[in-house]
Amino acid sequence: MSTIASLEKLTLQVRRDILRMVHSVNSGHPGGSLGCAELFVVLYNRILDLSNVFDMDGKNEDLFFLSNGHISPVFYSVLARKGYFPIDELNTFRKLNSRLQGHPTTHEKLPGVRIASGSLGQGISVAIGSALSKKLNNDHNLIYVLVGDGELQEGQNWEAIMFASANNIDNLILCVDLNGKQIDGSTSEVLPMGNLKIKFEAFGWKVIEVENGNNLESIIKNFNYAKKETKKKSPICLLIKTEMGNGVDFMMNTHEWHGVAPNDEQLKIALSQNPETLGDY
Repeated sequence: MSTIASLEKLTLQVRRDILRMVHSVNSGHPGGSLGCAELFVVLYNRILDLSNVFDMDGKNEDLFFLSNGHISPVFYSVLARKGYFPIDELNTFRKLNSRLQGHPTTHEKLPGVRIASGSLGQGISVAIGSALSKKLNNDHNLIYVLVGDGELQEGQNWEAIMFASANNIDNLILCVDLNGKQIDGSTSEVLPMGNLKIKFEAFGWKVIEVENGNNLESIIKNFNYAKKETKKKSPICLLIKTEMGNGVDFMMNTHEWHGVAPNDEQLKIALSQNPETLGDY
């Protein structure tokens, strides 16, 4: 099992990967990716029950779906560092004919990616379908899905959220990246969603609040608790408070780095705040 120290080192390297990917093509979404670095590192190294060989069916293993696909840099980095594909393939991010498109897709057959995402609002529906499939096949593994908080402004999510509780989809863990920011500003300014905990509970979900989603030990503790609460007739929602741009001081506390790549000097400063630990690609 990976130690906290090893996870911390990996998180630093993932941040470097994210920064270098978006800088190399002057395109991409560093803010949310950096904010979810700890979350992805924990998921793929301490939480998910994964098969040694990737296939699209995902039988007898946990499945993860990324709904807010614009944070693909963190997804690609963690998949590569986990061994799904060569680390140096990160160099191809967002380039022509690359398997690492700006939003994950499936026709490139990139290991680790099971759905095309980035057209926001669809991930929960896909996750519910997969969870139902697991139940029909007597597969006792779990389904995980990550959505952005701004993404919850789309109506399809709430149809899916209602369906999941009405049909006792209790092998599903929904993670909400609760950073309070989206491309045009704060979520409270763009379209206030009120108290999400109360809303999910009103829809029949078990809600777990993670106050520090950028703390590895806190994430591990709350995921382990969430897993224990599955198979009890209710879907699980983790409201995970993160900081957009976490780990790079000038990217934090603002929405402005949602979809803006750092220039040469900004990259140098950002990398200096995240020392190399495992080797750049």
